[in-house]
Amino acid sequence: MADFKNYITPRGYRRLADEFEHLRLVARPKIVEEVSWAASLGDRSENAEYIYGKKRLREIDRRLRWLDKRLGAAEICDPAVDRGDQVFFGATVVLGYPDGTERTLDLVGEDEIEADLGRVSWRSPIGKALMRRREGDEVVIDHLGTKTRIEILEVLYRKQPPEPKRQFAEASR
Repeated sequence: MADFKNYITPRGYRRLADEFEHLRLVARPKIVEEVSWAASLGDRSENAEYIYGKKRLREIDRRLRWLDKRLGAAEICDPAVDRGDQVFFGATVVLGYPDGTERTLDLVGEDEIEADLGRVSWRSPIGKALMRRREGDEVVIDHLGTKTRIEILEVLYRKQPPEPKRQFAEASR
């Protein structure tokens, strides 16, 4: 693992743990059963179901190992713990742009990024620029060669809503 902390919100941790459990308890056993059935048909060298099943099994095992490492290195930080007006991991930050528009960002872990929902990594360029700043501070963001001065209008620490139950892709296609 890298030399930095793998901060994650409880919501993000739950998402990774749910995926791990689904792969371990549902997807992998189903693929093992399919591979076993395909192997029983005889010649495995030209057996597409067997070959594809083994490939899928390797993919699942690789993902399980990655998830296990990420979950093991995770340091869960609750964004509901108020840290005042200074920006730290888990903060919800309201930004003001020069054209008068506002944008709200949640600083989350690398494994829970959803940029379209305003959930950006605390290690992203904008996340790094905001860290340890306070309400009223101005930050200059360089995006594609254009420098934009943004103001931190508000820093909030709030409980995240629970994530809706996720539907995982079927183990076989």
